[in-house]
Amino acid sequence: MYRRRMDANGAVTELMTTSGHEQVVFVADASSALRAVIAVHSTALGPSLGGIRFWRYPSEHDAVVDVLRLSEAMSLKAAAAGLDQGGGKAVVLVDDPDAPRSDALLRAMGRAIDQLGGRYIAAEDVGATPHDMDVIASETPWVTGLDGPGGSGDPSPMTAYGVVQAMGTVLEKLDGDASLEGKRVVVDGVGHVGTHLARLLSGAGARVAVADVNPDRVDAVARELGAEAVPVDGALDEECDVLAPCALGGVVNEKTIPRLQCRAVCGAANNQLGEPEDDDALAARGILYAPDFVVNAGGIINLAEEFVGYDREKAKQRTGKIAGTLRRVFEVARVEGLPPGRAAEQVARRRIAEEGAGRRFCPGDPAPWTNGEPLRSLRPV
Repeated sequence: MYRRRMDANGAVTELMTTSGHEQVVFVADASSALRAVIAVHSTALGPSLGGIRFWRYPSEHDAVVDVLRLSEAMSLKAAAAGLDQGGGKAVVLVDDPDAPRSDALLRAMGRAIDQLGGRYIAAEDVGATPHDMDVIASETPWVTGLDGPGGSGDPSPMTAYGVVQAMGTVLEKLDGDASLEGKRVVVDGVGHVGTHLARLLSGAGARVAVADVNPDRVDAVARELGAEAVPVDGALDEECDVLAPCALGGVVNEKTIPRLQCRAVCGAANNQLGEPEDDDALAARGILYAPDFVVNAGGIINLAEEFVGYDREKAKQRTGKIAGTLRRVFEVARVEGLPPGRAAEQVARRRIAEEGAGRRFCPGDPAPWTNGEPLRSLRPV
């Protein structure tokens, strides 16, 4: 999605202008050592929604680039999925993503989100725990995906369900048959989503292989499902029908694409392509790419159902429509002579431009799902 990186001088506003971002908020709280960045990419279709990522970045520069990329992807994801919301993201800079965070830090993050008045609605992302989100939610109502009345809970199972629906469309495109029976799928990354995905694939009769930087996770999934364990540094070299990247982004790039031995790439990770040109490189090799922000939309679809009164079955039905969305993307790609990633981006941006022209959500505005009423807190704090 990004055509260029920030220069050495850190031209944040220039990059925001190029990519259509509305707002970036830098957050610091000396007493709790909080350092964070919140990015609101677009509110043309509704308030922005996106997870909070706790991660160790080489520099603040890298954190800013990541949050800009991720928030833009959320806008495209929401638009392609037909949701009445935009894309946002937050990153919290930490030394150790697995170390417990202090309540003081989490509360400070909650207060920063609250000051945006609903323009950014937070959810759980990489490194975040249910405890983290509960503490953040004690300071702001603008948090989704929590357990309890009205909450949708962990979105990972629904994300995984959506990926399976997308894989059916991929196989339908390749073989004329959406069945996963007997197909070899390599799941690269068995965290929250990857583990659920492996279970669903195994239940559908696929031959599942799993890899992860954490060998304990691999061992656990392999034992549970009878899946094949493969070395994480060789996962992309495995011969398979579908490679499912389910860890961090950028794994499909100019160095790895020549090594791929898969027929298709279809996984849950965000920003799987290292650069936009990698979309063309996959097509040149005859590898079908299912655009990540279309495939992994099950989580955001699940969260969006909270706004209208959460019902798991309705969320599942809506997530199942990912298969049809991907078919439409493949058709646009065929008709317009584009690689799938570019076709998906075109579908999403057209909707934002046509339905959200000249709009920008502000605190107190009616959200699309409120029947003209101002958007209020999702729950009392």
